[in-house]
Amino acid sequence: MTTHPARGDRTAYARYLAGMDASMKQKVALTAAHLLCEGRVADMGTGSGAGAQALAALYPELRVIGVDLDATTVAIARETHRLPNLEFVVGDVATRVFPEGSLDGIFDSSVLHHVTTFAGGYDHEAAARALAAQAPQLRAHGVLVVRDFVHPGEGVALLDVPSDDGDASDDPRSCSTAALLERFSREFRSLHPSPGFALQRVVTEDVGGAIPAGFRRYRLALHHAVEFALRKDYREDWEAEAKEEYGYFTQARFEEVFAALGLRVLASQPIRNPWIVRHRFRGKLVLRDEVGRVREDPATNYVIVGERVGPGEGVTLRDAGEAPHPEFLELSHFRDLRSGHVRDLVRRPHVTVDVVPWFELDGDVFVLARTSYPRPIPATTLDRAPSLDGATKPTWLAEPLHARLTDRPIGQTVEETLLTLLPSLSPAELLRFMPGTTYYPSPGGIQEEVRSIFVQIAPLFVEERLGAGSPFTSAGRVRAIEAKQLLRAAQVGGLPDARLEVNVQDLLRRLDRERGPWIGDELAVSELELTEPEDGTHAPPFVPDSLDTLLARPSRRAFVRVADRGEAPPFLAVRARSFEELDRDGDVLARATLEVVLPVTRSCNSLALAPLLRVGGAVYLGVDDDDLPAAQCFVGQSEILVAPAWRLPHGLDTLRAARSFAAERLRDEYGVEASSVQELGGRYLPSPGMTPESVHPFAAVVRRLHQGAPKRLRWVKLDELARRAGVLADGHLRIVALRAAHALGW
Repeated sequence: MTTHPARGDRTAYARYLAGMDASMKQKVALTAAHLLCEGRVADMGTGSGAGAQALAALYPELRVIGVDLDATTVAIARETHRLPNLEFVVGDVATRVFPEGSLDGIFDSSVLHHVTTFAGGYDHEAAARALAAQAPQLRAHGVLVVRDFVHPGEGVALLDVPSDDGDASDDPRSCSTAALLERFSREFRSLHPSPGFALQRVVTEDVGGAIPAGFRRYRLALHHAVEFALRKDYREDWEAEAKEEYGYFTQARFEEVFAALGLRVLASQPIRNPWIVRHRFRGKLVLRDEVGRVREDPATNYVIVGERVGPGEGVTLRDAGEAPHPEFLELSHFRDLRSGHVRDLVRRPHVTVDVVPWFELDGDVFVLARTSYPRPIPATTLDRAPSLDGATKPTWLAEPLHARLTDRPIGQTVEETLLTLLPSLSPAELLRFMPGTTYYPSPGGIQEEVRSIFVQIAPLFVEERLGAGSPFTSAGRVRAIEAKQLLRAAQVGGLPDARLEVNVQDLLRRLDRERGPWIGDELAVSELELTEPEDGTHAPPFVPDSLDTLLARPSRRAFVRVADRGEAPPFLAVRARSFEELDRDGDVLARATLEVVLPVTRSCNSLALAPLLRVGGAVYLGVDDDDLPAAQCFVGQSEILVAPAWRLPHGLDTLRAARSFAAERLRDEYGVEASSVQELGGRYLPSPGMTPESVHPFAAVVRRLHQGAPKRLRWVKLDELARRAGVLADGHLRIVALRAAHALGW
């Protein structure tokens, strides 16, 4: 039976539970894109019950059951949280608590490392056995969510920590961080017969470069360096913390275990809590590789979401190699009449429209989305670039429903599509149609126009397996997602498809509804420095623009289509690939040939930037008045307002490197000096049916403007851009403007 140490009196309980409660918003947000709004879910290792209570309050149709082995914890949760759809039970999360096939969801939030530590005697496979006991309790299409720590993998690290921030004793309440690390090396996994690990102090700067003043450098295993970094500030309960081993599975091992259990991985990503990174890592430690290069900040948590597949459905999608070219996508070339440069553009035939059914219940707005839809292109092996944030590239997505437009009227087409996809709805339950907006998701190389239409319907929470619309064994299923929770999922990387986010932002604006709190990284924009630069150059005056003025500028036609690129090297290529769907035993269930759009000389990672500055109390966002052939193809003129955006070069594969790259390009191309560059919510896939491109949005807080840059940004009030986002044709600009406004509380 799984056990963990009693947490003591109620004062100790309160301290323990308060630490857990701080992460509950993130926990709920990360799983919102994969959680049914009705059914029965278990919150394993529920602790205070705050996470279970949050789920129950957000979803009144959801039956939430908090499970904890500790009877005192369960009693406190019952006293504290009382809702008609919420209950708490005593149970062992590592055994069968509920009947087979009785749950729609299972949450393991920071609980499995207790199983491996205290019940398994630091046996990592105890977590696999616990998951094997839990998975059969799910119904088909139920989801198992693990939010815990992740083992960083093998390797050696150099760790610089302060030696002057405390005394030289080994008392965790007063000693320096360096002294605490030395103590930790002796007592880590203190319940083990042989606790501790090897730690070597490095006294020469020949190893790893200069040691920061007031710091000491140590060589140790990467795993042990991360274990220390994650707990070095928990000094009041240090003796208890030293007993635990946080990391038990690597990310790859988590995914292997899930696949072996017949769980389709919907999301797998490390999480870096921005507050912890800013206040406990930056300036407090430096983690390096063995030769001294600074590593990415350690992941503070990890989330994996697995769906128990139905009979005859696949668990994984893989790229099986080259295939005959179906010639579905069209690659064309456009010459810039001003510079002579040739630009590539890929067009997908047929026009589709995003269909966003929505309903209101008890004051909340819900949208219907297609979930677990097979999209193998983002994980093609042709894309050699790793994810900047360490996330596994998704192959099963939540995305909007869509209708293909024909010669029939759009209203008729959308109605027929909905009644086909949602047979439980009658025509009388389609209550109202509202036209949405139009934008280009990735206009730098993709000739794709996204249109949308909103359809108010009678409440409907789930429509089971869809049989049509995919070359694989399933086209997913339709389910309701609460609109504000969907936005929160996007803020923390839990919703890769960009179209859902854009459509929900538009819908809430039309309904005049609040978007809820921003839970991504905090954003603070300082006042622009209007003083003269230190180098004596003349600082350009700050000149604001209005959106109306920019939209009324003279039209331009900057491109002419040409038959080929001539001597110019290609930028984009279209490749045909065979993709296979496999079951849990590795047998092929289905095959499909799909075309993939790839950059030839750049990686599939891109960044989109929101340059922000404050003048006179107002916040402005810098936009580029650019010309793109995609815009000219759709509206006849090439001018388009865009966010500064770049495809990243190969070899630039960490968020740290991307931030530096963004700051350099902003300075060199636009003469804009940033005081900070930070993530602006999670990455997104602009067009996952065509390209593996993954876009990372950043906010750059501007400190100073410089003269003489090759290009110029136009400064528009952020609230104006967010309020009128529907007129912004560039999808990247629309997303960064809306996210920046949301982060600033607008």
